[in-house]
Amino acid sequence: MILQTDIKIQPMEQTVRYANGLLFLGSCFADEVGSICRGLGFHALVNPFGVLYNAASIAQSVERLQNGKPFSHDDVIEVGEGQYCTFSHNTAFWRPSETNLLEQVNKSLAEAHEHFVKVQWVIISLGTSWAFRHKQSGLVVSNCHKLPANQFERVFLPVEQSFKYLSEIVAQHPDKQFIFTVSPLRHLKDGLHENQLSKAALLLAVDQVCKAFGNVHYFPAYEILLDELRDYRFYKEDMVHPTEQAVRYIWERFADFAIDPKEKPAMKAASELKQMLQHKPIFPESEAYRLFELKKQQKIAEIKEKYPEICLENLSGSSN
Repeated sequence: MILQTDIKIQPMEQTVRYANGLLFLGSCFADEVGSICRGLGFHALVNPFGVLYNAASIAQSVERLQNGKPFSHDDVIEVGEGQYCTFSHNTAFWRPSETNLLEQVNKSLAEAHEHFVKVQWVIISLGTSWAFRHKQSGLVVSNCHKLPANQFERVFLPVEQSFKYLSEIVAQHPDKQFIFTVSPLRHLKDGLHENQLSKAALLLAVDQVCKAFGNVHYFPAYEILLDELRDYRFYKEDMVHPTEQAVRYIWERFADFAIDPKEKPAMKAASELKQMLQHKPIFPESEAYRLFELKKQQKIAEIKEKYPEICLENLSGSSN
């Protein structure tokens, strides 16, 4: 008896190795999967501007990552009482002064630009076809920063427009491999019907990009959660975000799809060391903990010797 829809996924011929650099851009799903990659020691950068949702914002971010043009006074907006940010960043970048903001975002940009130039893999997770255009500047913003709604125009990016944004990204970087996915997170504020139209437009746009370029691949995260894991127990209480169990399942499917099987021993070793690094002793003065620390140092030395491509700094599991 078959009680589940099985999504068939053919592994890629060209796969991700530890020696490669990775960039994750897009929705919260990019944050989730990118964080897992970082936590396993891959050289991955995750959403250097914060979460992005639509193709226009992602295209603008990729352009900034490529040219490395610093943010200036003209990019700064006052987003709250004594707080400043830009329309390219999310609320995590709010700072109490323009000087402090520009110092922070330009430092982050310089590091992200250096990483982007070197990466072989770009993983883009699209969340919605709906976007907000700032009326005064005409700019499609990455975040409205809780500013008055009358400052923005809500717009729908049709298939052709999203395809144009995404295909320009790929065409300008033929040296990189791209993996596109549509986030399974539902945007309920748009309305259920509008959310379905939004996802459909994204799926069609990505399909066209995959057919137009040889260095583009599609991973069916949307289909896995909605069709294979078709049960509300795989959603958190908000009925929007997938549970940790669902995220781990989709990550495992992604790993089988994208990561070279030869890296499994290195991933296992990295996972073991990560658990050791996160261990918090109850009795730090005990002999047992002294022996544990000795074992941890031996594990670090072993990984440095056997798997030098693993980025030990990323094993803390941070998302950036």
